[in-house]
Amino acid sequence: MRALVTGAGGFVGRHLTARLRADGWEVVALTRASVDLADPAAAAAAVRTADPDVVFSLAAGRAKATAAERAATVAVNTSPWLVDALPDRCRTVVRLGSSTEYAASPRPLTEDARLEPRGFFGATKAAGSLLLQAAAAERGIRAAVLRAFQVYGPGDHPTRLVPVVLAAARTGAAVPLPARLSRRDWVWVGDVVDACVRAAERTALPAGTVLNIGTGLQTSTEELVATAQRVTGRPIATSPGAHPGRDWDTADWVADPAAARRALGWAPTVDLAEGLARTWAA
Repeated sequence: MRALVTGAGGFVGRHLTARLRADGWEVVALTRASVDLADPAAAAAAVRTADPDVVFSLAAGRAKATAAERAATVAVNTSPWLVDALPDRCRTVVRLGSSTEYAASPRPLTEDARLEPRGFFGATKAAGSLLLQAAAAERGIRAAVLRAFQVYGPGDHPTRLVPVVLAAARTGAAVPLPARLSRRDWVWVGDVVDACVRAAERTALPAGTVLNIGTGLQTSTEELVATAQRVTGRPIATSPGAHPGRDWDTADWVADPAAARRALGWAPTVDLAEGLARTWAA
């Protein structure tokens, strides 16, 4: 089986590429260094050259400081060139979406939750999910959107919360905490990768399927720091109120993973304490 992975140089993309190769897949890995996915002609040419059976669409842009950066982020996150460039034999596209495509909710989020994206990134991801579903349906290609919640694990970007917390355990630096309560549904990167592979392999999965990939448990930033202290055996200093927070932070942010369990036979296998311990060891 020949797979194209866009965003293969990113956090989840590196883990997915390694898993696919270990499983015996032939993988064409597209990274920022190999192709500019904000350039429609270059991106479409790369897809045609890859000639995949399955596409894992993981590329994601986040830059938004200037008009040019916003335009590039839209081009990458919506990938309007993708479906038309696929060969006729390509049967499946699995897109890694984001829980920020949803509106905030005090209850666990199900797949029929209202789309009211949190911030510019969430808006581009929601647009990309809708565009993929529409374009794939017109070509008869099976598309699945996996809306991942807060993914963590080894190799994450050093500015993200888990690497910052574990670095503080190692160096003694203080972790800046947001002023308001922030909870997230933390899901192990290997479990997210497993959901992606299952979605590609489940030929009976209906076209246009959307699935939430999370644990069904939410953890505050303060609780995560406390868990990290236990698993590392080291004190972790904090600086409450020193972090400005993000526009999509909320006191309630948690998945209802029941649909993924039914459709994919998927369930999270690594809880937060074990995941932090593995990340610390790595």
